[in-house]
Amino acid sequence: MIKLRNVSKTYHPNIQSLRDVSLDIEQGEFVSIVGQSGAGKTTLAKLLIAEERPTRGKIEIGGWDITNIRTREVPFLRRQIGIVFQDFKLLPKKTVHENVAFALEVAGESGRRIRDIVPQVLKIVGLDEKHHRYPRQLSGGEQQRVVIARSLVHRPKVILADEPTGNLDTLNTQDIIDLLRKINEFGTTIVLVTHNRDVVNSLRRRVITLADGGIVSDQKHGKYLIT
Repeated sequence: MIKLRNVSKTYHPNIQSLRDVSLDIEQGEFVSIVGQSGAGKTTLAKLLIAEERPTRGKIEIGGWDITNIRTREVPFLRRQIGIVFQDFKLLPKKTVHENVAFALEVAGESGRRIRDIVPQVLKIVGLDEKHHRYPRQLSGGEQQRVVIARSLVHRPKVILADEPTGNLDTLNTQDIIDLLRKINEFGTTIVLVTHNRDVVNSLRRRVITLADGGIVSDQKHGKYLIT
């Protein structure tokens, strides 16, 4: 599903964020990527969604070589990868339904398809009864659920969640992780970038640890090893 081969990323003038990283993530895996600030987690996430390009190496997503992906192809890639960030990026003047529908509208989907898909994804995240509310009327956890619903509208093969619980309390954090587990059970690959030790340890799934831009540990049923 996701393949990196000897991937390095250097920022000018001479800052190396990733160093010769190789890894494989299979379809249906739930993988946590951890590391201290500056370890390369964010750079790796940006490479997977083609926000950045590697300086060296090769990246494949679902058999598609995106190493030198063209700008016009990036929107098609991001329909295969649902993106969930720490900051919700919701449109404040649109309702929950409208925020989710907007992701389909900009992709040129028909009104009929939008009317079919939006209720489905809102039901998955448990917000079907709050479709008419605005972001300001929701808790932080509910806002993140809207973001996850939005990430699901194109039925992506992968969900990339970059610190999705960073702004949430313990209870809402667990709710979001439980939701990601549920989505993973449908067969969607989850790549979770996080610094939350408790979340990683509770998952008991694969953990890839980065340090100084390289992989220092890759555990099938791992824990958060960073001290």
